Amino acid sequence: MMKYILEIIYLVASVTFILGLKFLGNPATARKGNLIAAFGMTIAILGTIFLYTDSEGNHLHNLPFIFGGLLIGTIVGWIVAKKVQMTAMPEMVSLFNGMGGACAMLISIIEFQHLQIELAQDIIPEDVSYIIGEPVVRPIIGELSTILIGMIIGSISFAGSMVAWGKLSGKVKDRSLGAQQFINIGLLLVIIVAAVFAVLQNNANLFYAVLALSLVYGVLFVMPIGGADMPVVISLLNSFTGVAAACGGFLYDNKVMLVGGILVGSAGTLLTIVMCNAMNRSLLNVLIGNFGGGNKAEGVSSSSIQGTIKEVNASDSAILMKYAKKVIIVPGYGLAVAQAQHVVHELEEVLEKEGVEVKYAIHPVAGRMPGHMNVLLAESNVAYDKLVEMEEINPEFNTTDVVLVVGANDVVNPAAKTDPSSPIYGMPILDVENAAHVIVNKRSMKAGYAGIENELFFKPKTSMLFGDAKKALTELVNEIKSLS
Repeated sequence: MMKYILEIIYLVASVTFILGLKFLGNPATARKGNLIAAFGMTIAILGTIFLYTDSEGNHLHNLPFIFGGLLIGTIVGWIVAKKVQMTAMPEMVSLFNGMGGACAMLISIIEFQHLQIELAQDIIPEDVSYIIGEPVVRPIIGELSTILIGMIIGSISFAGSMVAWGKLSGKVKDRSLGAQQFINIGLLLVIIVAAVFAVLQNNANLFYAVLALSLVYGVLFVMPIGGADMPVVISLLNSFTGVAAACGGFLYDNKVMLVGGILVGSAGTLLTIVMCNAMNRSLLNVLIGNFGGGNKAEGVSSSSIQGTIKEVNASDSAILMKYAKKVIIVPGYGLAVAQAQHVVHELEEVLEKEGVEVKYAIHPVAGRMPGHMNVLLAESNVAYDKLVEMEEINPEFNTTDVVLVVGANDVVNPAAKTDPSSPIYGMPILDVENAAHVIVNKRSMKAGYAGIENELFFKPKTSMLFGDAKKALTELVNEIKSLS
């Protein structure tokens, strides 16, 4: 009876995962979707703890350790999530994703050890055949294959996510070996061949060798990837973790684990494709292109761009924006660094009181992770309908009086359309240069995350408002209020 109740709970949980993912597709319903999916995961966990029985009718034991682990994990996760700054959100996502990969890796290691014990105790019935001269118990080939696949993908996701976390937090620098991509391809082939032999021969030494090589590959896989490509890499590693979790679902014949893993894997893959399209780059190009690596930035010189910089102060910017009919704000990572999301929302409200139409232009890869700007602005209670995606907002720049760019750089660089030699050439950008006036708020003229100079800053219609975003926007708000 309990088995059927548990299956119903798993079905309900699977449905909540699907509904939650559906709601996450819209900023207005994202919070609700997160809560629905969390509810489904909670009932699935509690159902497993209290209702699961094995083939002999035994329930789970070691409940104190299980609840102790749940309690510690919940407290740590809650505290970290509550305290994390928006600038550190991408590395937190990488860290948590890496923990998912580590879980899949550990599950595979433990189940491999259990399988060896069962074989040694003759728990698994003998059905021996000979492959490549070695005796193999045929029924375990499928189980071993699932274990190896989950272990390889989980290990790569864990190691790669840790490197991504280090790079995003500034603890790890971009590094590339000579012939890096050939080394990576060669290592991947070695892992695949060794995994095949580990399955066919049920060889423990090969299993652990594959584990070690997979961890090394995870490091080498992410290490040379450039900084500007990290949002794509985070999404890709997230899909890896989902696939590894799905393997665990196959291994345990657990429907909810399987559904959850498939949803995460497929959603991460689709998001990776969308982001690659937004950058007009193939996934292969992302993985080998080193776009936005630290070394690129060192060779960039503003002297290669002809023109002069026109600086503007808060007072003149306030006059320009107060008497505009339409203003579009372009948020970037600099807005998150300055924690100025609340001030920019106040600026929006002040302008709207003056009868100015205000919208936000959101580029798919602005920030350091997918949806970074959406989350940032939602934190300051910006209305969801004011967040307009690139394809919809670009035609509106022609009828816009003032564009205010706050901390964004590469996503508004005209070189993506005009300079075939630029590494971002072909990447769709926000067409801010089509507006009547462009005000760019930056701390300095330092190049963006991709490590290249921005032609926009030298355009005649562009004015630079230098300074910390929070301070500069606060002054701008005060100046507009003083004009009322």
